[in-house]
Amino acid sequence: MRGKPPPMTSPQPSGRALPKRRPRPLSAIRTMLASEAAGGLILMAAAALALVVANGSFAGTYAHALHAELGPMSVQHWINDGLMAGFFLLVGLEIKREALDGRLRTWPDRVLPGFAALGGMAVPAGFYALANLGAPTLRGWAIPAATDIAFALGVLALLGSRVPVSLKIFLSAVAIVDDLGAVVVIALFYSSGLDATMLGLAALVLAGLYGLNRAGVAWLPAYGLLGLVLWVLVLRSGIHATIAGVLLALTIPIRVSPGKPEHAHSPLHRLEHALAPWITYGVVPIFGFANAGVDLAGLTPDALLQPVTLGIAAGLFLGKQTGVFASLRLAVALGLATRPAGAGWGQVYGVAVLCGIGFTMSLFIGGLAFADPQHETAVKLGVLAGSALSGLVGAAILLLAKPRIPAA
Repeated sequence: MRGKPPPMTSPQPSGRALPKRRPRPLSAIRTMLASEAAGGLILMAAAALALVVANGSFAGTYAHALHAELGPMSVQHWINDGLMAGFFLLVGLEIKREALDGRLRTWPDRVLPGFAALGGMAVPAGFYALANLGAPTLRGWAIPAATDIAFALGVLALLGSRVPVSLKIFLSAVAIVDDLGAVVVIALFYSSGLDATMLGLAALVLAGLYGLNRAGVAWLPAYGLLGLVLWVLVLRSGIHATIAGVLLALTIPIRVSPGKPEHAHSPLHRLEHALAPWITYGVVPIFGFANAGVDLAGLTPDALLQPVTLGIAAGLFLGKQTGVFASLRLAVALGLATRPAGAGWGQVYGVAVLCGIGFTMSLFIGGLAFADPQHETAVKLGVLAGSALSGLVGAAILLLAKPRIPAA
Protein backbone atom coordinates (compact mmCIF):
# COMPACT_ATOMS: atom_id res chain seq x y z
CA MET A 1 0.00 0.00 0.00
CA ARG A 2 1.31 3.45 -0.85
CA GLY A 3 2.56 5.50 2.05
CA LYS A 4 3.78 2.56 4.17
CA PRO A 5 7.53 1.93 4.60
CA PRO A 6 8.88 -1.27 3.07
CA PRO A 7 9.38 -4.19 5.45
CA MET A 8 12.81 -4.68 6.97
CA THR A 9 14.86 -7.28 5.13
CA SER A 10 18.16 -8.92 5.84
CA PRO A 11 21.20 -7.79 3.85
CA GLN A 12 21.61 -9.37 0.45
CA PRO A 13 24.40 -11.92 0.19
CA SER A 14 27.50 -10.54 -1.47
CA GLY A 15 27.55 -10.89 -5.21
CA ARG A 16 23.77 -10.89 -5.53
CA ALA A 17 22.23 -7.84 -7.13
CA LEU A 18 19.18 -6.27 -5.57
CA PRO A 19 16.05 -6.75 -7.67
CA LYS A 20 15.29 -3.78 -9.86
CA ARG A 21 12.04 -1.97 -9.35
CA ARG A 22 10.13 -0.73 -12.34
CA PRO A 23 10.14 3.09 -12.06
CA ARG A 24 6.66 4.54 -11.84
CA PRO A 25 6.04 7.08 -14.63
CA LEU A 26 5.51 10.61 -13.41
CA SER A 27 2.51 12.67 -14.45
CA ALA A 28 2.83 15.98 -16.25
CA ILE A 29 1.34 17.83 -13.31
CA ARG A 30 4.40 16.85 -11.21
CA THR A 31 7.24 16.61 -13.71
CA MET A 32 6.24 19.96 -15.22
CA LEU A 33 5.71 22.01 -12.05
CA ALA A 34 8.44 24.37 -13.24
CA SER A 35 6.99 24.72 -16.72
CA GLU A 36 3.47 25.15 -15.31
CA ALA A 37 4.83 28.02 -13.24
CA ALA A 38 6.49 29.50 -16.31
CA GLY A 39 3.17 29.12 -18.14
CA GLY A 40 1.52 31.04 -15.30
CA LEU A 41 3.97 33.90 -15.77
CA ILE A 42 3.19 33.92 -19.50
CA LEU A 43 -0.53 33.92 -18.67
CA MET A 44 0.00 36.96 -16.43
CA ALA A 45 1.74 38.73 -19.28
CA ALA A 46 -1.07 37.80 -21.71
CA ALA A 47 -3.71 39.16 -19.31
CA ALA A 48 -1.77 42.38 -18.80
CA LEU A 49 -1.32 42.76 -22.56
CA ALA A 50 -5.05 42.26 -23.10
CA LEU A 51 -5.81 45.08 -20.66
CA VAL A 52 -3.32 47.37 -22.37
CA VAL A 53 -4.67 46.62 -25.85
CA ALA A 54 -8.33 46.92 -24.77
CA ASN A 55 -7.64 50.39 -23.37
CA GLY A 56 -5.30 51.64 -26.08
CA SER A 57 -5.43 52.75 -29.68
CA PHE A 58 -5.91 49.14 -30.87
CA ALA A 59 -9.05 48.55 -28.79
CA GLY A 60 -11.32 48.59 -31.85
CA THR A 61 -9.09 46.20 -33.77
CA TYR A 62 -8.93 43.89 -30.75
CA ALA A 63 -12.72 43.71 -30.40
CA HIS A 64 -13.29 43.38 -34.16
CA ALA A 65 -10.77 40.54 -34.47
CA LEU A 66 -12.38 38.56 -31.65
CA HIS A 67 -15.88 38.90 -33.08
CA ALA A 68 -14.86 38.26 -36.70
CA GLU A 69 -16.62 35.25 -38.21
CA LEU A 70 -14.39 32.31 -39.11
CA GLY A 71 -16.60 29.70 -40.69
CA PRO A 72 -19.53 28.72 -38.46
CA MET A 73 -18.25 30.56 -35.36
CA SER A 74 -16.47 33.75 -34.34
CA VAL A 75 -12.77 33.78 -33.52
CA GLN A 76 -13.56 34.06 -29.81
CA HIS A 77 -15.92 31.08 -29.99
CA TRP A 78 -13.24 29.02 -31.74
CA ILE A 79 -10.90 29.87 -28.87
CA ASN A 80 -13.44 29.23 -26.10
CA ASP A 81 -15.16 26.18 -27.61
CA GLY A 82 -12.37 24.77 -29.77
CA LEU A 83 -8.94 25.45 -28.32
CA MET A 84 -10.23 25.16 -24.76
CA ALA A 85 -11.43 21.63 -25.56
CA GLY A 86 -7.71 20.80 -25.68
CA PHE A 87 -7.28 22.41 -22.27
CA PHE A 88 -10.11 20.28 -20.87
CA LEU A 89 -8.60 17.20 -22.54
CA LEU A 90 -5.39 17.82 -20.59
CA VAL A 91 -7.41 18.44 -17.41
CA GLY A 92 -9.19 15.12 -17.92
CA LEU A 93 -5.92 13.28 -18.54
CA GLU A 94 -4.43 14.73 -15.35
CA ILE A 95 -7.52 13.86 -13.32
CA LYS A 96 -7.43 10.26 -14.55
CA ARG A 97 -3.66 10.00 -14.15
CA GLU A 98 -3.63 11.37 -10.61
CA ALA A 99 -6.64 9.27 -9.56
CA LEU A 100 -5.18 6.00 -10.85
CA ASP A 101 -1.44 6.39 -10.40
CA GLY A 102 -0.65 9.72 -8.79
CA ARG A 103 -1.21 11.96 -5.80
CA LEU A 104 -4.91 11.06 -5.63
CA ARG A 105 -4.49 7.32 -5.96
CA THR A 106 -5.66 6.29 -2.50
CA TRP A 107 -8.38 7.66 -0.24
CA PRO A 108 -5.86 9.00 2.32
CA ASP A 109 -4.19 10.91 -0.54
CA ARG A 110 -7.53 12.39 -1.57
CA VAL A 111 -8.75 13.53 1.84
CA LEU A 112 -6.75 16.74 2.27
CA PRO A 113 -7.08 18.16 -1.27
CA GLY A 114 -10.64 16.84 -1.43
CA PHE A 115 -11.73 18.64 1.73
CA ALA A 116 -9.88 21.80 0.68
CA ALA A 117 -11.34 21.80 -2.82
CA LEU A 118 -14.92 21.17 -1.69
CA GLY A 119 -14.76 23.93 0.90
CA GLY A 120 -13.02 26.13 -1.64
CA MET A 121 -15.93 25.70 -4.06
CA ALA A 122 -18.90 25.87 -1.67
CA VAL A 123 -17.92 28.93 0.38
CA PRO A 124 -17.10 31.22 -2.61
CA ALA A 125 -20.41 30.21 -4.21
CA GLY A 126 -22.10 31.22 -0.96
CA PHE A 127 -20.42 34.64 -0.98
CA TYR A 128 -21.59 35.21 -4.55
CA ALA A 129 -25.11 34.04 -3.72
CA LEU A 130 -25.35 36.50 -0.81
CA ALA A 131 -24.45 39.39 -3.11
CA ASN A 132 -26.94 38.32 -5.82
CA LEU A 133 -29.75 36.74 -3.80
CA GLY A 134 -33.11 36.95 -5.57
CA ALA A 135 -31.63 38.40 -8.78
CA PRO A 136 -31.29 36.74 -12.20
CA THR A 137 -27.53 37.17 -11.85
CA LEU A 138 -27.55 34.37 -9.27
CA ARG A 139 -26.86 32.18 -12.33
CA GLY A 140 -23.18 33.10 -12.00
CA TRP A 141 -22.75 31.41 -8.60
CA ALA A 142 -20.05 29.03 -9.88
CA ILE A 143 -17.76 31.75 -11.28
CA PRO A 144 -15.65 32.25 -8.11
CA ALA A 145 -15.53 28.53 -7.33
CA ALA A 146 -12.49 27.75 -9.53
CA THR A 147 -8.72 27.96 -9.00
CA ASP A 148 -6.25 28.74 -11.80
CA ILE A 149 -3.35 26.35 -11.26
CA ALA A 150 -1.01 27.95 -13.82
CA PHE A 151 -1.51 31.47 -12.44
CA ALA A 152 -1.13 30.31 -8.81
CA LEU A 153 2.02 28.30 -9.55
CA GLY A 154 3.35 31.33 -11.41
CA VAL A 155 3.08 33.34 -8.19
CA LEU A 156 4.78 30.53 -6.26
CA ALA A 157 7.58 30.51 -8.84
CA LEU A 158 8.30 34.16 -8.06
CA LEU A 159 8.75 33.20 -4.38
CA GLY A 160 11.28 30.47 -5.16
CA SER A 161 12.49 28.26 -2.30
CA ARG A 162 10.45 30.16 0.32
CA VAL A 163 7.58 27.76 -0.42
CA PRO A 164 8.03 24.03 0.38
CA VAL A 165 7.60 21.65 -2.54
CA SER A 166 4.89 19.86 -0.53
CA LEU A 167 2.70 22.98 -0.73
CA LYS A 168 3.18 23.25 -4.49
CA ILE A 169 2.09 19.62 -4.88
CA PHE A 170 -0.82 20.22 -2.49
CA LEU A 171 -1.93 23.23 -4.54
CA SER A 172 -1.73 21.14 -7.72
CA ALA A 173 -3.85 18.37 -6.16
CA VAL A 174 -6.45 20.89 -4.92
CA ALA A 175 -6.64 22.44 -8.39
CA ILE A 176 -7.17 19.02 -10.00
CA VAL A 177 -10.08 18.19 -7.67
CA ASP A 178 -11.33 21.75 -8.22
CA ASP A 179 -11.21 21.24 -11.99
CA LEU A 180 -13.19 18.02 -11.66
CA GLY A 181 -15.84 19.92 -9.72
CA ALA A 182 -15.88 22.67 -12.37
CA VAL A 183 -16.40 20.10 -15.14
CA VAL A 184 -19.37 18.61 -13.29
CA VAL A 185 -20.84 22.07 -12.67
CA ILE A 186 -20.50 23.04 -16.34
CA ALA A 187 -22.14 19.82 -17.49
CA LEU A 188 -25.04 20.02 -15.01
CA PHE A 189 -25.77 23.74 -14.72
CA TYR A 190 -24.53 25.43 -17.89
CA SER A 191 -26.08 23.24 -20.55
CA SER A 192 -29.32 24.19 -22.28
CA GLY A 193 -31.48 23.30 -25.26
CA LEU A 194 -30.36 19.68 -25.23
CA ASP A 195 -30.66 17.80 -28.54
CA ALA A 196 -31.52 14.16 -27.83
CA THR A 197 -30.36 13.00 -31.29
CA MET A 198 -26.92 14.60 -30.95
CA LEU A 199 -26.60 13.30 -27.39
CA GLY A 200 -27.45 9.79 -28.58
CA LEU A 201 -24.87 9.92 -31.37
CA ALA A 202 -22.29 11.30 -28.96
CA ALA A 203 -23.02 8.40 -26.62
CA LEU A 204 -22.41 5.94 -29.48
CA VAL A 205 -19.07 7.55 -30.30
CA LEU A 206 -18.13 7.50 -26.62
CA ALA A 207 -19.02 3.80 -26.52
CA GLY A 208 -16.75 3.27 -29.54
CA LEU A 209 -13.90 5.02 -27.73
CA TYR A 210 -14.49 2.84 -24.67
CA GLY A 211 -14.42 -0.21 -26.95
CA LEU A 212 -11.03 0.83 -28.32
CA ASN A 213 -9.76 1.14 -24.76
CA ARG A 214 -11.05 -2.29 -23.75
CA ALA A 215 -9.56 -3.83 -26.89
CA GLY A 216 -6.13 -2.49 -25.92
CA VAL A 217 -5.81 -0.16 -28.93
CA ALA A 218 -2.84 2.14 -28.26
CA TRP A 219 -2.84 4.06 -31.58
CA LEU A 220 -3.61 7.64 -30.53
CA PRO A 221 -4.81 8.87 -33.97
CA ALA A 222 -7.79 6.47 -33.68
CA TYR A 223 -8.81 8.18 -30.44
CA GLY A 224 -8.11 11.59 -31.97
CA LEU A 225 -10.38 11.03 -34.98
CA LEU A 226 -13.26 9.74 -32.89
CA GLY A 227 -12.60 12.51 -30.37
CA LEU A 228 -13.04 15.12 -33.11
CA VAL A 229 -16.38 13.56 -34.07
CA LEU A 230 -17.35 13.54 -30.39
CA TRP A 231 -16.49 17.25 -30.08
CA VAL A 232 -18.74 18.17 -33.04
CA LEU A 233 -21.65 16.13 -31.67
CA VAL A 234 -21.29 17.54 -28.15
CA LEU A 235 -21.06 21.06 -29.59
CA ARG A 236 -24.42 20.55 -31.31
CA SER A 237 -26.02 18.71 -28.39
CA GLY A 238 -26.43 21.68 -26.06
CA ILE A 239 -23.72 20.53 -23.64
CA HIS A 240 -20.68 22.76 -23.80
CA ALA A 241 -18.21 21.42 -26.35
CA THR A 242 -15.26 21.41 -23.96
CA ILE A 243 -16.87 18.55 -22.01
CA ALA A 244 -15.95 16.39 -25.02
CA GLY A 245 -12.30 16.88 -24.09
CA VAL A 246 -12.84 15.43 -20.61
CA LEU A 247 -14.91 12.52 -21.94
CA LEU A 248 -12.22 11.70 -24.51
CA ALA A 249 -9.53 11.82 -21.80
CA LEU A 250 -11.34 9.23 -19.70
CA THR A 251 -11.16 6.73 -22.58
CA ILE A 252 -7.42 7.08 -23.26
CA PRO A 253 -5.67 3.92 -21.98
CA ILE A 254 -3.26 4.30 -19.06
CA ARG A 255 -2.04 0.74 -19.65
CA VAL A 256 -0.03 -0.52 -22.60
CA SER A 257 -2.40 -3.46 -23.04
CA PRO A 258 -5.17 -5.11 -20.99
CA GLY A 259 -3.89 -6.69 -17.80
CA LYS A 260 -0.50 -4.99 -17.85
CA PRO A 261 0.37 -2.32 -15.26
CA GLU A 262 0.79 1.37 -15.93
CA HIS A 263 3.75 2.16 -18.15
CA ALA A 264 5.59 5.34 -19.08
CA HIS A 265 4.87 4.69 -22.75
CA SER A 266 1.14 4.17 -22.40
CA PRO A 267 -1.13 6.27 -24.64
CA LEU A 268 -2.26 8.45 -21.71
CA HIS A 269 1.27 9.34 -20.64
CA ARG A 270 2.42 10.03 -24.19
CA LEU A 271 -0.57 12.23 -24.95
CA GLU A 272 -0.38 14.06 -21.62
CA HIS A 273 3.27 14.98 -22.03
CA ALA A 274 2.81 15.89 -25.70
CA LEU A 275 -0.16 18.17 -24.97
CA ALA A 276 1.11 19.90 -21.82
CA PRO A 277 3.55 22.37 -23.45
CA TRP A 278 1.08 23.36 -26.18
CA ILE A 279 -1.72 23.95 -23.70
CA THR A 280 0.44 25.67 -21.08
CA TYR A 281 2.35 27.97 -23.43
CA GLY A 282 -0.20 28.31 -26.22
CA VAL A 283 -3.87 27.67 -25.56
CA VAL A 284 -4.15 29.10 -22.05
CA PRO A 285 -2.30 32.39 -22.82
CA ILE A 286 -4.37 32.81 -26.01
CA PHE A 287 -7.54 32.29 -23.99
CA GLY A 288 -6.32 34.78 -21.39
CA PHE A 289 -5.53 37.38 -24.03
CA ALA A 290 -8.91 36.89 -25.74
CA ASN A 291 -10.97 37.06 -22.54
CA ALA A 292 -9.16 39.36 -20.09
CA GLY A 293 -9.44 42.54 -22.14
CA VAL A 294 -11.92 44.94 -20.52
CA ASP A 295 -12.44 48.61 -21.36
CA LEU A 296 -11.79 50.56 -18.16
CA ALA A 297 -12.68 53.96 -19.66
CA GLY A 298 -15.54 55.62 -17.80
CA LEU A 299 -15.62 53.05 -15.03
CA THR A 300 -15.94 54.41 -11.50
CA PRO A 301 -15.20 52.76 -8.13
CA ASP A 302 -18.93 52.07 -7.91
CA ALA A 303 -18.48 49.50 -10.68
CA LEU A 304 -16.69 47.25 -8.19
CA LEU A 305 -19.75 47.34 -5.92
CA GLN A 306 -22.16 45.98 -8.51
CA PRO A 307 -23.62 42.63 -7.32
CA VAL A 308 -21.91 40.46 -9.98
CA THR A 309 -18.50 42.10 -9.61
CA LEU A 310 -18.66 42.24 -5.82
CA GLY A 311 -19.90 38.66 -5.54
CA ILE A 312 -17.09 37.31 -7.73
CA ALA A 313 -14.33 39.39 -6.13
CA ALA A 314 -15.48 38.59 -2.58
CA GLY A 315 -15.99 34.93 -3.46
CA LEU A 316 -12.47 34.59 -4.87
CA PHE A 317 -10.62 36.63 -2.25
CA LEU A 318 -12.61 35.97 0.94
CA GLY A 319 -14.57 32.82 0.11
CA LYS A 320 -11.69 30.78 -1.30
CA GLN A 321 -9.26 31.36 1.56
CA THR A 322 -12.00 30.77 4.14
CA GLY A 323 -13.30 27.60 2.51
CA VAL A 324 -9.90 26.06 1.74
CA PHE A 325 -8.20 26.87 5.04
CA ALA A 326 -11.16 26.03 7.30
CA SER A 327 -11.74 22.71 5.50
CA LEU A 328 -8.07 21.88 5.71
CA ARG A 329 -7.90 22.64 9.44
CA LEU A 330 -11.04 20.55 10.00
CA ALA A 331 -9.58 17.55 8.16
CA VAL A 332 -6.38 17.75 10.21
CA ALA A 333 -8.25 18.29 13.51
CA LEU A 334 -10.42 15.23 12.84
CA GLY A 335 -7.31 13.15 12.19
CA LEU A 336 -8.34 12.45 8.60
CA ALA A 337 -5.22 14.03 7.10
CA THR A 338 -1.93 15.65 8.03
CA ARG A 339 -0.55 19.07 7.26
CA PRO A 340 1.74 19.23 4.16
CA ALA A 341 5.26 18.22 5.18
CA GLY A 342 7.64 20.99 6.17
CA ALA A 343 5.00 23.72 5.99
CA GLY A 344 3.90 25.99 8.82
CA TRP A 345 0.26 26.99 9.25
CA GLY A 346 1.10 30.51 8.06
CA GLN A 347 2.46 29.10 4.80
CA VAL A 348 -0.57 26.85 4.41
CA TYR A 349 -2.81 29.88 4.90
CA GLY A 350 -0.85 31.80 2.26
CA VAL A 351 -1.44 29.02 -0.26
CA ALA A 352 -5.14 28.98 0.71
CA VAL A 353 -5.28 32.68 -0.21
CA LEU A 354 -3.55 31.93 -3.53
CA CYS A 355 -6.36 29.49 -4.31
CA GLY A 356 -8.47 32.61 -4.87
CA ILE A 357 -6.69 33.16 -8.18
CA GLY A 358 -9.47 31.90 -10.43
CA PHE A 359 -8.51 33.51 -13.70
CA THR A 360 -8.86 30.96 -16.53
CA MET A 361 -11.70 28.76 -15.30
CA SER A 362 -13.57 31.68 -13.69
CA LEU A 363 -13.53 33.66 -16.94
CA PHE A 364 -14.60 30.53 -18.80
CA ILE A 365 -17.59 29.86 -16.53
CA GLY A 366 -18.43 33.58 -16.59
CA GLY A 367 -18.71 33.40 -20.37
CA LEU A 368 -21.14 30.49 -20.03
CA ALA A 369 -23.22 32.20 -17.35
CA PHE A 370 -23.58 35.62 -19.03
CA ALA A 371 -23.52 36.56 -22.69
CA ASP A 372 -24.54 40.24 -22.61
CA PRO A 373 -21.75 42.88 -22.67
CA GLN A 374 -22.80 44.55 -19.40
CA HIS A 375 -22.46 41.39 -17.34
CA GLU A 376 -19.40 40.34 -19.33
CA THR A 377 -17.58 43.45 -18.16
CA ALA A 378 -18.75 42.91 -14.57
CA VAL A 379 -17.47 39.32 -14.66
CA LYS A 380 -14.06 40.36 -15.94
CA LEU A 381 -13.73 43.12 -13.33
CA GLY A 382 -14.68 40.74 -10.53
CA VAL A 383 -12.32 38.00 -11.69
CA LEU A 384 -9.41 40.42 -12.20
CA ALA A 385 -9.99 42.16 -8.85
CA GLY A 386 -10.44 38.96 -6.84
CA SER A 387 -7.53 37.18 -8.52
CA ALA A 388 -5.19 40.17 -8.16
CA LEU A 389 -6.02 40.58 -4.46
CA SER A 390 -5.57 36.86 -3.85
CA GLY A 391 -2.24 36.80 -5.65
CA LEU A 392 -0.80 39.88 -3.94
CA VAL A 393 -2.00 39.08 -0.41
CA GLY A 394 -1.15 35.38 -0.71
CA ALA A 395 2.38 36.20 -1.88
CA ALA A 396 2.83 38.70 0.97
CA ILE A 397 1.71 36.13 3.55
CA LEU A 398 4.10 33.52 2.15
CA LEU A 399 6.96 36.03 2.23
CA LEU A 400 6.30 36.81 5.90
CA ALA A 401 5.24 33.34 7.11
CA LYS A 402 7.70 31.25 9.09
CA PRO A 403 8.40 27.70 7.92
CA ARG A 404 7.55 24.77 10.13
CA ILE A 405 10.34 23.89 12.56
CA PRO A 406 10.79 20.12 12.80
CA ALA A 407 10.56 18.61 16.27
CA ALA A 408 13.94 17.87 17.85
